[in-house]
Amino acid sequence: MAPTMKIPLEAIKALREETGAPLGDVRAALEESGGQPEKARQLLRQRGGRLAEKRQDRAAGQGRVEAYIHHDGRLGALVEVNCETDFVARTDDFRQFCRDVAMHVAAAAPQYLRVEDVPADAKLTAEDCRAVCLLEQPFVKDQGVTVGELLKTLVGKTGENVVIRRFVKFTLGSPAA
Repeated sequence: MAPTMKIPLEAIKALREETGAPLGDVRAALEESGGQPEKARQLLRQRGGRLAEKRQDRAAGQGRVEAYIHHDGRLGALVEVNCETDFVARTDDFRQFCRDVAMHVAAAAPQYLRVEDVPADAKLTAEDCRAVCLLEQPFVKDQGVTVGELLKTLVGKTGENVVIRRFVKFTLGSPAA
């Protein structure tokens, strides 16, 4: 077995604070990436995705309903995000995720949660499906990551199943859905 690379504590601490991933996972990702933070972030993202897949069958009965109202009061959104425990629902990371998703829904106006929810008779291309599905849309605050990837990152941080249950956008003067 090859000796592991000595990673400076400052690098571990910085990546841990940035990602919120467990300390052991951060150290392992930095060692595996040869101390390169960007590659380590990618490894942590992949591990978070695998963890999310493992946890997706677990019951998520706690959570939050979050509202976003645009500064002019003419646009708003409501989202319900569920997790496994009320402890996680009260964390700053979970609350920020809920606020960010509500703001994203108000800005990007998704019509469906995931690609599988698009009706077969909608006759949309794969690209069009991604444009109207919340989990496939590029996140409004960081176009380099999708809302689905953001969700997987949160699952990796919390260690719990997290589910965006439902969402709705309101625009002043538009007809009710």
